[in-house]
This record gives sequence, C-alpha cells and structure tokens, in this order.
Amino acid sequence: MDRRLPFLDLASPTFSTRSQEVHTARQTAWCARTPFGYAVLRHRQGGMILRDRRFRQGSHSWPNMVGLKGSFAEFWKRSVISLEGEEHSALRKIAQNALAQEHIVALEPDFVEIAETLCDNLRSHEPFDIIDGFTEPFAGQAITTLLGLPLHVSERLAADATCLGLAMGPEAINYQAEVNASVDRLTKMANRLLDAPPSGSFVARLISEDYEDRQALIDLTVISIFGGVDTTRAQLAFAAHLFSQHPEQWTWLRNNPQAVSNAIDEVIRMRPTTTWATREALEDVTIGDVIIRAGETVHILVHASATDPETGHDGNFDIRVRRKPHFGFGGGAHHCLGHLVARTDMTAALNVWLRRWEAIELAEEPVFLPDSGNTSPLTMSVMPVWAN
Repeated sequence: MDRRLPFLDLASPTFSTRSQEVHTARQTAWCARTPFGYAVLRHRQGGMILRDRRFRQGSHSWPNMVGLKGSFAEFWKRSVISLEGEEHSALRKIAQNALAQEHIVALEPDFVEIAETLCDNLRSHEPFDIIDGFTEPFAGQAITTLLGLPLHVSERLAADATCLGLAMGPEAINYQAEVNASVDRLTKMANRLLDAPPSGSFVARLISEDYEDRQALIDLTVISIFGGVDTTRAQLAFAAHLFSQHPEQWTWLRNNPQAVSNAIDEVIRMRPTTTWATREALEDVTIGDVIIRAGETVHILVHASATDPETGHDGNFDIRVRRKPHFGFGGGAHHCLGHLVARTDMTAALNVWLRRWEAIELAEEPVFLPDSGNTSPLTMSVMPVWAN
C-alpha cells in the first residue's frame, strides 16, 4: 500500500466518513490508506472504479476483514452481492425482472396508505422516536407488501433486517450471535415463501423465471429484505434529522413537492446509511500515481465523493440544487438492485410527511451508530408541527 497517502482509521468507532479529517485528506490525494484497504475520496476516480471491469465487487471479503463467522458470513459470501460473472448476471437479471418499474410503481398507493396509518397512530404520541414509531415499521411493512405477506409479520422481519445492518459496521464482531440468529430466521422465512409464494409477490415473480438454484433464490430474497428495510429505515430517519436542522428547506419542499426525488438524493449525499461502496482489484491497476495491487480493496466513500468540490458541491445540504449523481446505491455492474423500491417507498413516506407536518423538530439530541460502514440513527425523538 502506498505509504505516501494519508491514513484514515475507518475501523475506529469514533471515526466519521464525513469528518474534516476526510475532507483534508481529499485535498491532499484522491484516495487514502485505511485498515480495510484504500478509501476513494473524489468523485471522478470513484465513478471510474465503479465502472472499471478490472475491479470486482469487494464486499465478499467483508466478513473476513472484521472476523465474522457463521451463517451470516456464509450467506454474505454466496449472495448476489458477492458474486461475479455469469452467475451474478443471471441472478441480477431475474431480480431486475421481479422488481420491474411498473410493478414497483403500482405498489406506491400501498406505501402511502402505510405511511398515512402510521402518522395517524403517532398524532397522540408526542414526542415520539421516529425510528420506532415510523421509519422501521414503515420499512418493514413496505417490504412485507412487496413480499405479499400480512403486515403483522413486519415487526419481526424489520427487527431481523435491522440487525443485519450491524454486520456491516466496524464493530460487527460484537453482534455476531445476534446477526447469525437474524439471518437464520430470515432464511427460514424465505424458504417458506419459495414453497408457497403469494400470488403476484416479489418471490412469485422470481420463481416465474424458472431459475433452478434454490439456495440462490433464498439468498436473493434475504438480501432484498435486508437492503429494503435497512436502507429505507435509516435514510428516512436521516432525512428527518437533516430537515430538523434546515427548517427553511422543509418549508420550501412543502411548496415544491415535485422536488422530493432531488431531496432524497441530497439526503443520501449528506447522510448516507451505506457510507461506502467497495471494489477489489482483479489485477494491478494504476490510477494517477497510485498502483492498486491485485487483491487490494478500495472503498468509494459516498459523502466525500458526493461533496467533492470538483463536482461543484459546496458541502452544504441544499435540496434546491441539482447535483452530480452520488454513489449511495453503488454503481456499475453492482448498482443496487433495490434502488427503485427504496426511492419509491421513501418518496411515498416523505410526501405523507409533507402533507402532515409543517416542520420537524427534535425533542432531544439523537444517538447514532458509528459513521462508518453501514450507519444509522439509534434513537431520534421528534416533535413534528402538525398541519391542520
């Protein structure tokens, strides 16, 4: 590893991928050294690497990096997120067909109804924790809707999916037992769904493709549940936090709801739940004056690359400005399969909030997971100003 480069301790629980330390390193070089490989700090090089076929998906090695063993590690290494070549392409194709745009868009009224019901239930409970009260149950019920399951199973499903998110942080080894138990429960659920898929559901659409590898379909269902719940749950909570800090932009968005899509992207730029996208070099690759050796891992930091001054971003949260694309959903051959689901259900939730809440105010300071790997608010007590 190139010792001339700055060093960032991504493994430290006190490290933040959004820190001044990262921004200072970005001024010095396009990448930095870390305990997990290189961190890519600039937008141009991040985009190049995500599209470069000399790199493969790098997350397959994450369990080894952090010392995870057991059923989660085994699941992660064999899932679509870790596969390459024809096997990855085949699974990706059937998942894309199952998550076709017209199918996801048709679910939007259901997502809106879920959000409306949750808001109705919260009106008499102030202050309330927005994660326990809204974002986690909303994300869980949105995924059970996608799966064609009754909403009453969503609480356990959401809790297990949220637990898997702990496996993607720098302190993953501390949660190994819980993570393995959660992936075991989700695997059993996926297995039952494959035996009797609800009509028109995501799993029914998967098996209509006549893919013969049952274990791969089980794993694809589990990774879809994990990503679908964890991303929506955390990004909506981060949105609430950002808008509590920028009330004037919430007011502007209420008057310009057509900008919700742009607002979601700006939330991801400024407070990404997946703080990096990972790739591994298949051969020696030279970028600028840095040689990335075969087998070395690079992590494209989402916030650092999205707020790179070379993109024109000034580092401030502003939903009114059109920006260059971020890498919060990855990119290239491994661009997130569920990005349309996440965008659709988050849009539904935000639109309901805009109608219901004139402002979002914090009742107390939130508590967050470490800002590295996968991150999320742990608690966030809010007191929205309800519209008449």
